[in-house]
Amino acid sequence: MEFVTVFFIALSLAADAFSVCVASGVKIKSPNPRQYFRFSFHFGLFQFLMPVIGYYGGVVIADIISAYDHWIALVVLSSIGGKMLWESFKHDDEKEETTFKDPSKGLSLVMLSVATSIDAAAVGFSLAALNISVLLPAVIIGIVCVACSAIGLFIGSRIGAVMGTWAERFGGVILIGIGVKILLEHLGVF
Repeated sequence: MEFVTVFFIALSLAADAFSVCVASGVKIKSPNPRQYFRFSFHFGLFQFLMPVIGYYGGVVIADIISAYDHWIALVVLSSIGGKMLWESFKHDDEKEETTFKDPSKGLSLVMLSVATSIDAAAVGFSLAALNISVLLPAVIIGIVCVACSAIGLFIGSRIGAVMGTWAERFGGVILIGIGVKILLEHLGVF
């Protein structure tokens, strides 16, 4: 498979991770190097692993994943987006009472990583069906996702610093929109 083809596949797979990082950057406002690393590393790792899992998992795993992946993505992204929206409408004194939950840590990061990379398993399955080695495409997909994640977090932090609460609301709507988009694509609406 040509590098250009794999690169554009990688860009399309990284679009959801990029959007989630923009929304997360809006919430964080001033990400530190550790947050850049955690988002980029985890999203890139999952984007690398999912094609490999799809490739070696074959038909059985691909069928199971494709039957539920869109619902999982919808629930995870809508939950996190809804929480962002809810928190954006709280008054400043109420926000101080609740502790800031860093989306680059713990279960939130793992769930976001899974939700944005499930489609990459189908790419791995397709590579297996075409009898194309998965290693180089998976590496390219992972590296492109690392770069897109860091860029998305940077852009989101700049938007969040300028727009404040409205940017957080917009980020929540984006996450919900990505979940709905994934669902509609799998249902054949798009």
